[in-house]
Amino acid sequence: MQGKNLLLFLLAILLINGKIIAQNEPVTTANYRLAERFSPEKIKRMVFSTSVDPNWLETGDKFWYSYKTSEGEFFYLVDLDKKTKTALFDNDKMAAMLTRITKDPYDGKHLPPIKPKFKKNDTVFQFDVTSSQDEEKEKVEESSSEKKDSTQTDAGKKPKKEKPKKKVFHFEYNIASGELYEQEDWKEEKKHPSWASISPDSSYVVFARDYNLYWMDRENFLKALEEEEDKKDSTIVEHQLTTDGEKNYAFGGGYTPKENDDEKTIKKESEKRRGAYILWSPDSKKFALERNDSRKVKALWVINVLNQPRPDLETYKYQMPGEKEAPQAELWVFDMDKKEGEQIDVSAFADQTLNICRANLSNKERIKDYIPRKWLAESSDKIYFTRTSRDLHKIDVCVANTENGEVKTLVEERLNTYVEIQDPHLINNGKEFIHWSERDGWAHFYLYDGEGNLKNQITSGPWHCNEILKVDEKNRVIYFTANALEKDENPYFEHLYKINFDGSGLTLLNPGDFNHSAEMSDSYRYFINNFSRVNTTPASEIRDNQGKLVMQLETADLSNLFAAGYKFPEIFKAKAADGITDIYGVMYKPFDFDSTKLYPVLEYVYPGPQTEAVNTSFSSRMDRTDRFAQLGFVIVTLGNRGGHPSRSKWYHNYGYNDLRDYGLADKKYVLEQLADQHKYIDIEKVGISGHSGGGFMSTAALLQYPDFYKVAVSSAGNHENNIYNRWWSEKHHGVKEEIDDKGESKFIYDIEKNSELAKNLKGKLLLVTGDMDNNVHPGNTIRMANALMKAKKRFDFFIMPGQRHGFGDYTEYFFWLKADYFCKHLIGDYSISTDIFEMRRETKMTPSKKRSE
Repeated sequence: MQGKNLLLFLLAILLINGKIIAQNEPVTTANYRLAERFSPEKIKRMVFSTSVDPNWLETGDKFWYSYKTSEGEFFYLVDLDKKTKTALFDNDKMAAMLTRITKDPYDGKHLPPIKPKFKKNDTVFQFDVTSSQDEEKEKVEESSSEKKDSTQTDAGKKPKKEKPKKKVFHFEYNIASGELYEQEDWKEEKKHPSWASISPDSSYVVFARDYNLYWMDRENFLKALEEEEDKKDSTIVEHQLTTDGEKNYAFGGGYTPKENDDEKTIKKESEKRRGAYILWSPDSKKFALERNDSRKVKALWVINVLNQPRPDLETYKYQMPGEKEAPQAELWVFDMDKKEGEQIDVSAFADQTLNICRANLSNKERIKDYIPRKWLAESSDKIYFTRTSRDLHKIDVCVANTENGEVKTLVEERLNTYVEIQDPHLINNGKEFIHWSERDGWAHFYLYDGEGNLKNQITSGPWHCNEILKVDEKNRVIYFTANALEKDENPYFEHLYKINFDGSGLTLLNPGDFNHSAEMSDSYRYFINNFSRVNTTPASEIRDNQGKLVMQLETADLSNLFAAGYKFPEIFKAKAADGITDIYGVMYKPFDFDSTKLYPVLEYVYPGPQTEAVNTSFSSRMDRTDRFAQLGFVIVTLGNRGGHPSRSKWYHNYGYNDLRDYGLADKKYVLEQLADQHKYIDIEKVGISGHSGGGFMSTAALLQYPDFYKVAVSSAGNHENNIYNRWWSEKHHGVKEEIDDKGESKFIYDIEKNSELAKNLKGKLLLVTGDMDNNVHPGNTIRMANALMKAKKRFDFFIMPGQRHGFGDYTEYFFWLKADYFCKHLIGDYSISTDIFEMRRETKMTPSKKRSE
């Protein structure tokens, strides 16, 4: 009787609302083959074009674009004035014509790469096709002595054989007639050399040599284009503009000698023309540049251990936070009539930085092979720039008179956290300008007169303005992108709006609960709208400036992806650890998901504050999310207070002065909410991973919440922000300026480091770094490892040989390294072998290997 009662008691416990609650069975085997199915190489064969990228033409409101699907690549011409979309050419006919001329077989689905270059008022386009056959070389009769001499070099060695080159066909296609012609008289157009900064009227060319500036006229520039690398034209006339430029205090590019360079190499490299980053006045009379004195900035090093024949030391300037040795910025303006330059005194803040404002470019200006870099003003007598204090609490928008050097401050921005800024948008050559500011806690636009007097706030309210796409000065209308204005939408979804200068007429132009990306025509009449969510197929359309749909362009072809078993992820919203702030995220499940199983959960993180690791649009880059879930995990990405800038300034700057820990409470609390809602999430098996700032954050999470996070893979992490670069660390964490009695500034920087928490480690930690990472120096990871060793902790440490911050060719290797680590320690699957078969199967075998194996 007692046994029967016990059974009834147990059944009663399991009965809730008449349903029997069964315990989910944990996943114990990793699905390597399913993850392998969605490798980057395989994704390339499943997902093709996902957006329309317009290539604007010079005549009319027209553009062409190509779009690739599982049926091949197709080219289209869109005429916005006529509201038409037509095929640029017939693929089958093009294939037949190319086959006849090149003798290489093609068909409509398999054309060679075609990159149209429009000519002759956009009536024809030109393109090249590389043949499968080698070029035929003209036979030249040589004398017997020449034949004898040609067999040996000066050193008595036989000359190296030139590698045969493939024949290149040059074509011109007539759009109206549909005829294809081979260009028999084709001549290669000289490419714009990287060293040449050409004035807008093409009369001057400025360049640098050995850290100083030089110039030449157009005639001599054309001669320079014909120069051969080892045979310099002695008739070219060059003029030197500056004489006191030097290494780390340059007017323009110079050669930085390497450790093993001999004097001959240094001399040869120093004599080469190099680029100088300058901005021209639109009338070509003047140009300006920012000259930085970095001579006192301390050096940092990485070692290229893979260099042959011996490892090589790489040295570079790198200011760390709090260091007094900061670059000193100068503003220089050069007058090409006088052929001389002058420094303008723009000093206001200690260790300030400068930014010369650039002119906005139209779509048609971007078509040209070379676009002269121009400053913002339409005349040469004034130049606009911004100057920023080292602590970023102060930014001035200024204009300088280039004739007398007088500087006028137009706008002052001040905050107790960091100020962010955009270049002003000039109206009627500076009689008015539009200014972007977060002064009221949200990013908005303001209208000023040319003297810096505020006329009116243009946009306002609890939403975020991003950037101006176009300004119609005649009708006084701004076209701009913004977030968080539409109710019941993800606040990160971007839309295009228009508004009048006086703040009236705010209009949404691309409605729909998606993330939108818009590009507007120069006429302001139409825009291309690409849109999707993480759980929808990307599509593209054209709308007019009233928001009316003009035509549908494309919908991405994801048929191969779905055939492989792909399923969209799930979007969710939760509360932050304060119980008030909304947090937005995405959850990725295995495509063979079984709700009766219990899955370990992994967070992929990046703390920001300049962004968040949460996709808003569909992406074919799946390694860190969709693909990783296939191993047998639920992957969660989510924001956190102090993350994305496209919300309020409060949200964005929440982590100021607490750069290590600010986002962790939200990451933990949201996972707990998800586990309460979904019984398939195993909250006892939580992993976390991230790269760069995410590497820093994932290690911090494992050490701050050691009983919650059990496993972390932290790659390229800035674990010690006191040795990370000044720009990111001082900005997002904060640096304090102290001014002494003499008026001299001292900058105090103090930040909590991951290494200080080493004693807290309980779970499994894998640290990874590239040994040539010159962004987040490997010293960050090595110091973390040192602290763990001193704390007598077991952990794992992996170095990517010869790799920079992104791991380069070892990206796929790192995927499987991380997969193994989480599969072992969260799933409990230790079945891997020494060979990474998932990578070997992707490797193309040579014919001989295929035969032997």
